[in-house]
Amino acid sequence: MGITKEQIAQRIAQELQDGYYVNLGIGIPTQVANYIPDGIDVTLQSENGLLGMGPFPTEEEVDADLINAGKQTITTRPGSAFFNSADSFAMIRGGKVQLTVLGAMEVDQNGNIANWKIPGKMVKGMGGAMDLVASAENIIVAMMHTNKRGDSKLLKNCTLPLTGVNCITKIVTNLGVFEVENGSFVLKERAPGVSVDEIKAATEGSLMATDDVAEMKF
Repeated sequence: MGITKEQIAQRIAQELQDGYYVNLGIGIPTQVANYIPDGIDVTLQSENGLLGMGPFPTEEEVDADLINAGKQTITTRPGSAFFNSADSFAMIRGGKVQLTVLGAMEVDQNGNIANWKIPGKMVKGMGGAMDLVASAENIIVAMMHTNKRGDSKLLKNCTLPLTGVNCITKIVTNLGVFEVENGSFVLKERAPGVSVDEIKAATEGSLMATDDVAEMKF
């Protein structure tokens, strides 16, 4: 039900603005690089020490030595720069990144995010997420609305260890676009073919929605 992970990334790309420095987290967020709108200049930053990432490479373009923080092969744009991770984190902590796009295991109605640990399971870990949620001016979460069991990931309260507190303002899932306002999720757009009632049924947290919510456009 709803849109694909690629379409989630495509919708988030509409939030980019000319001149932005943007950090893309692991998973769905990395695909945003493939959908940057024509006519705007955006610089993608990676925690492992790169400014100026391009879209994912074709099979002919793959360079095994050129990777992002998630160890995925990438391309670079003209004018890109390489440096050590200390400099990269100085950019993040210094507030030089205007937009961060992160994946998440859970987000709650107070804007808290859990995306780094599931007790008892092997996951990739914190990475730069803690620095990003503490320093970025604007954070968008890209995630599926429910887990593999069908349980909501938009919750009243996160149950997993938190990455950041009161820091998330916008979430894009396969079911819709949501903003966090006054302790509630607010439905701003719905995925094509998905009803407001279906979104309400898939959301554990408090959800505010009108009956005439517009469909996402791509």
